[in-house]
Amino acid sequence: MSIRIRLSRGGAKKRPYYRVVIADSRSPRDGRYIERVGTYDPMLPKDSGQRVTLNEERIKYWLGVGAQPSDRVARFLADANMGEKPAIPEQTKQHLPKAKAQERLKEAEEAANAPAEEAPAEET
Repeated sequence: MSIRIRLSRGGAKKRPYYRVVIADSRSPRDGRYIERVGTYDPMLPKDSGQRVTLNEERIKYWLGVGAQPSDRVARFLADANMGEKPAIPEQTKQHLPKAKAQERLKEAEEAANAPAEEAPAEET
């Protein structure tokens, strides 16, 4: 049985509220869980102390037993100095412009640099 520390969604439509729970990885997102160890309210301001609440003692216990935090919970734990921040994978080439667009950008860049170099300085 692999145990995860993850978020379980609650709240109303367009008003999310999450519980930080210890659950079996095979159970549904909002389904049965073993223990509730915190809350996350994304509707509160980012600097609010009540935005993320964690029961640090119980989380340390479950991490010691071998529970794996989800990516978002791992960020919360890193902010609470209870773990390392997860590594952000390097972007693939999909976010870069296509070949023709890159050629056009190069041409525009060269055109912008060329007139500035060729223009002689005026003497007064």
